Amino acid sequence: MTPELKERIDQLVNSHPIFVFMKGAKLMPQCGFSNNVVQILNTLGVPYETFDVLADPEIRQGIKEYSNWPTIPQVYVNGEFIGGCDIMIEMYQNGELQQMVEVALAS
Repeated sequence: MTPELKERIDQLVNSHPIFVFMKGAKLMPQCGFSNNVVQILNTLGVPYETFDVLADPEIRQGIKEYSNWPTIPQVYVNGEFIGGCDIMIEMYQNGELQQMVEVALAS
């Protein structure tokens, strides 16, 4: 990964307390996994920002290296990689996610 790409991803990840790299946009997800993540965050009623990896092949590939995670979507909270769809569902179901985003938005 080039230093420029890493810097670009760093800026995106840190631009909002809750940031999601996904296929499509939050109003129109382009895959079921991205849609699941959007639905969870919408249910929690928290503000979040997204980036459509389909619109930028460099970011689409680079984010996988950046996080060392092979799939999209990828969720970051306060700049920290949390996981993808399955992890988000599990954290939502056990209440961890709600607590994490409340702390993130309060800081």
